[in-house]
This record gives sequence, C-alpha cells and structure tokens, in this order.
Amino acid sequence: MNKTQTVLPTGILAGVIATLLVMGANTQSSFAAILYAASALPIFVAGLGWGNRAAITGVVTSGILGAILISPTFSVTMAIFTLIPAGWLSHLANLARPASELGGPDDLLAWYPISDILLHLCGLVTLAVIALGVAIGYGPQLVGQMVDVLSSALQTQEPGLALDAAGVTQLKGTMLLMLPMVQGGIWVILLFTAFYIAMRIVSRSGRALRPREDMPSALRMNRNAIFVFLAGVLLTFMGGVPAMVGATICGTFGAGFLMSGFAAIHFRSQGKDWRLPVLVLSYLSSMLVIPAFAILVLGLTETRRTIALTPAQGAPKGDTDQNTTNPDT
Repeated sequence: MNKTQTVLPTGILAGVIATLLVMGANTQSSFAAILYAASALPIFVAGLGWGNRAAITGVVTSGILGAILISPTFSVTMAIFTLIPAGWLSHLANLARPASELGGPDDLLAWYPISDILLHLCGLVTLAVIALGVAIGYGPQLVGQMVDVLSSALQTQEPGLALDAAGVTQLKGTMLLMLPMVQGGIWVILLFTAFYIAMRIVSRSGRALRPREDMPSALRMNRNAIFVFLAGVLLTFMGGVPAMVGATICGTFGAGFLMSGFAAIHFRSQGKDWRLPVLVLSYLSSMLVIPAFAILVLGLTETRRTIALTPAQGAPKGDTDQNTTNPDT
C-alpha cells in the first residue's frame, strides 16, 4: 500500500525533474546532449521502480509543464525524443512471464530480453530522428546552407584550408548522410546509458521490479535487427529521401551493434589478466573509424550466435539472475 500511494507523487516529481533538465539543456549548449538524455533518467527510475502508472504520470506532467513554460512544440519534441522512449522501455523492462512457458523451471519468471528492449530503442530513435527531419525540412538545401556558412567562415579564418567548389559539393553530400547517422547513433547510446544507470539506481534502492542482469552477457541485438540494418545500408545507395532514411537506420541500429560488440569484449575478457588494457584500448581506438567498424562487426557476429538467449529468469524480488541460452527461440 505504501508503494501504491507513492506512485502519483513519484511520477509528478519525475516529470518536474525531466522538464527542468531539458530546460537546462536549452541554456547550457556545451552539455545540451547530456542534459537532454539525462531528462529520460527520472522517467526511467519512476517506471522501473514504481511501474507504468508512475512513468505515465511523469510523461504527462513533463509534457504539460513543457507546454506551459516553453511551448507546445517544445513539449512534443521532448516527448518524442526522451519521455515516450523512456516510458516505453521501462514498460518493456517490467514485462515478465512464467519461465515454464519457455521450458524453464515452474517457480521462476522470464523477463523481457534486453536484446528486444535495445531493438525497440533503436526503432523509436529512428522514428524520432525522421520526424525531426520532416519538421525542420532537413534536406540538401538545408545542409547546403550549413556547409556554405562553414566554408565561408573557414575561408575567412584559414584561407589555406578553404575547399574548392568540388570539395564543397562532396562535403555537402557527405554531411547530408552523416548528420542523421551520427545524431541517431549518439542518441541511442545516451538513452541506453540512462536506462542502465536507472536500473542500477532502482536495484540498489530495493525498488526494482526487474532483477539486475549481467550486461556483458545480456546486452545483444535481436537477430531481426540484422535485416533492418542491411536494409538501411541498401537505402543509402538509392539517393534522395531513401538515402537519408537509410543513413538514420544505419546510425541507430549501428549504435546498437556497437554496444553489443563492446558487451562481447567485456564478456570475453572477464577474469582475464589482460582485461583492463584491452578494454582501455578498445574504447580509445573506437574513436577511429576502422576500430569502431571492427567492434560493430563483432556485435553483428555475436548477434548471430547469442541473440537467441532466453530472457533473464528470476523472481521479482530476487537478488540474482539465472540466464539460459536457447538457440531455437
């Protein structure tokens, strides 16, 4: 009863904090992306610790406050990019079914797999980035104006580094695809980081509805994500709007595979003497294209082998998790 009575106040408080974080992002441009992503954290905590009603209350509260304090457009943008994904992912994380339905023990529960949660996150961010692009009129003309401004500023400050006409044209084509790709990928990583931090918080507080899992072994992409990712790659070669949509898909789902690759490295290096230097080298080298692509390929490979992991099993109040692998599910 005490937990039930705190659902509404917790949801309202989460909505207020989320709104304040987004408003702070508008004033602190250097930390804007981090603050925007952090605005999902209170919704995650409310949903993972108090359930769907608390998450919905937080989303509604934040939406109303955003519309009143800033504008309805601001409220809708905040809801699409942070609030709704956070509420939906916390709902998925709380889903459970008897493990016996999956061939497991009768006294355990099977929880919605992390791989499917990550798949939903990639899909939601893809739709959000596409919606934003439609709203702002993203396309060759907008990107061309941005590149022209940057080129003019570069020519004024560093005349020796100025690009010729062919270079400017090539840069416009590259930026047209790179901007949605990078934005989508970074947003997937930031939102999943917020989800992970929220899981740690509610687990330590004892209010977690879902048992804490071992992320190095559980964090994999759903096997169906491979086909979506390949479809995105093919779309990038079609030009026009399909290419921009494909670039967005490559960025969001590629980020999922990248995180899966890092999780595989963490899992394989557990208990090894060389664990620390390998992890440090992996993270530092991932700032370069070729090492990052290699880790992404590792994520693709691990998907084919481990995406069939059954959900983590455990009682709702358990302190440990029992993971099983079933390649036929």
